[in-house]
Amino acid sequence: MKPNTSVYYSRDYLVAVDYWKKHGTRLEPLLISKSDCTVANSNYLADYARSYNPNSFFVGQGCDFTLFDSNRTFSIPEDMSSISGPIVGYVGALASLRLDVELLENIAGALNEISFVFVGPEDEKFKQSKLHELKNVYFLGRKDMAELPNYVSKFDVCLNPQIVNEVTIGNYPRKIDEYLALGKKVVATKTSAMDIFEPYTYLAENTADYIRLIKNALAENSPELVTKRIMFARNHTWENNANMIYDAISKVEKAKSK
Repeated sequence: MKPNTSVYYSRDYLVAVDYWKKHGTRLEPLLISKSDCTVANSNYLADYARSYNPNSFFVGQGCDFTLFDSNRTFSIPEDMSSISGPIVGYVGALASLRLDVELLENIAGALNEISFVFVGPEDEKFKQSKLHELKNVYFLGRKDMAELPNYVSKFDVCLNPQIVNEVTIGNYPRKIDEYLALGKKVVATKTSAMDIFEPYTYLAENTADYIRLIKNALAENSPELVTKRIMFARNHTWENNANMIYDAISKVEKAKSK
């Protein structure tokens, strides 16, 4: 292959995952360095790529907001109709590689006046966790993607309780965009990839932070804050993502032509 311009697109820290680690730790840096430029969906991944190629750029992430449209009418899911509020919730795969099970056990145990709702399939560690022993915790299982906005619309606060490791630290959390697109208050783990979300979310570093910030989030809201969250999320379209990639390519091509 002899392209005029070659682009490496980094969307996840692959070499942290066992499947790609064996050869990836050697081959990915070689591929990044031989490419004309690298584009990445988080600042962490852009910095990582920049250590092998100075022409590395953060280009954001696209999100389809067709389902997560705040102007839609949402229905109350039948399995949430009897759950009392306030409700703190999470939607997505419940995988202990990415989520902090112990953190969630501590938070839900300390805030027993709040209902914690988890929507998504569980791995074995979640299935065996103490969360299943808590009366204020509800596991509603896997749902079709089209159903998820109905659940999120009923959450008073949305969570992204990531465990900080090589897999998650540079991961762009598209889930946050979906939460914010519905104007929801969000409490999430602070990572370098979350920096761009900081003005619109509550970022926690430990259990005490999470407990305090969930209480703050429940107490604080206004139509203005809701609108700001929605407008911020709606900037993260695939069109804007593609335009930023084209901008990065244009910068490299101009430099090559000089």
